[in-house]
Amino acid sequence: MHASPFPGSFRVALRLTCAITLTSLLLSPGSAETVKDREGAVRDDKAALENDARWIYNDYEKGFAEAKRTGKPLLVVLRCVPCLACAGIDAQVLLQETDLVPLLNQFVCVRVINANALDLSLFQFDYDLSFSALFFNADRSIYGRYGSWSHQKNAQDKTTASFKRALESVLELHRGYPASKTGLAGKQGGSTPFKTPVELPGLLGKYKLDLNWNGKVVPSCVHCHQIGDAFRVSYRDKGQSIPLDWIYPCPVPETIGLTLAADQAARVEAIAPNSIAARSGLQPGDDIVLIAGQRPISTADVSWALHRFPNEGSPTVVVRRAGSEQTLTLALSSNWRMQSDISRRVGTWPMRGMVTGGLVLEDLTDDERTRRELSKDSMALLVKFVGEYGKHAAAKKAGFQKGDVIVTIGEFKTRASESELIGRLLQDRKPGEKVKTAVLRAGERVELELPMQ
Repeated sequence: MHASPFPGSFRVALRLTCAITLTSLLLSPGSAETVKDREGAVRDDKAALENDARWIYNDYEKGFAEAKRTGKPLLVVLRCVPCLACAGIDAQVLLQETDLVPLLNQFVCVRVINANALDLSLFQFDYDLSFSALFFNADRSIYGRYGSWSHQKNAQDKTTASFKRALESVLELHRGYPASKTGLAGKQGGSTPFKTPVELPGLLGKYKLDLNWNGKVVPSCVHCHQIGDAFRVSYRDKGQSIPLDWIYPCPVPETIGLTLAADQAARVEAIAPNSIAARSGLQPGDDIVLIAGQRPISTADVSWALHRFPNEGSPTVVVRRAGSEQTLTLALSSNWRMQSDISRRVGTWPMRGMVTGGLVLEDLTDDERTRRELSKDSMALLVKFVGEYGKHAAAKKAGFQKGDVIVTIGEFKTRASESELIGRLLQDRKPGEKVKTAVLRAGERVELELPMQ
């Protein structure tokens, strides 16, 4: 047998690229698209990268030791290998022939493919992404986070401009360290009641710290999204309201009306009219220098700052505009997090099981409301999908049907998105309750009861 002429990471990139176009998909609402041979994908990744010259495989503690020895910053890429989302950017990061290589060579690079042994006090990020990166100093201070919802939604998106900007920004922070440490305080994770994911309720006893390489690997792997799922269940099982920052984790900047340029660290591309960002005075072309005292290296860093924002308050943003810096204030209303769109998040699917019984809902457009003679200010949520299994079959058993339009649910009658409704129900309703709900079906009003689980 002849040895492959390609380096290991290049072979993985080729497999990933092929997987995007050739592999059969397993699809279910609220879940990520995955390769058909999930077990093979994980084992191929390990075979190609465990002896790679650049990447330390699945051992971030070894990465911290190497960062201390070399004086380099540490890059930890967290990747769900069987998931097709973000496969394009993952392939580009692994390739040996991209313009990322000179930058990556200045880092200690670690690839982590499962969440089992993550230190939850260190690894706090958007758990719903299948490709994320955290940047550390050897002393475990966090320089910043990277994660992209555009890559998450489009598996074939191979653009790396934003990742390149993040690498460059981290290197600049590293060169100025420890003088730059003061501005990093807000980026550090907070305390958690659990050390690792395998200690979380619902995961305890089902998973071990190490993967089962001698048996079935995939069932032994804790996926990142399971961390968020487990935290939410821990509140629900105690009969407590789930905190808003767990219902709407790491809000995208659009939540406050802010669209950032895809090829920059944190440059404002557009501002939504009448939004929090618009009222604050932010303008297209502004570069965000500081947000809540943190220097953002990426859109994910801005989302992290939003994640740590208070539910109400007036955090500041420093922007560079026309060569000078200006300080602006964001006036947060009590329900600002509920403007976050969580409909595409994998972590939303279990929440649907809790409060909508497995329904997938969509707010009717103004045009569709006019056609149906419905008010533009009232609730009108179309039932796009009705679950059929387990907790996600509860709504079906209660009589809900695809095509129904929910017009009232409990005391809620005004216009709301599915995302907002989920948050309000999780905050205000307890498991075991049945909420009176009215739907329009074939022009008739039907009264039903939606079970809270």
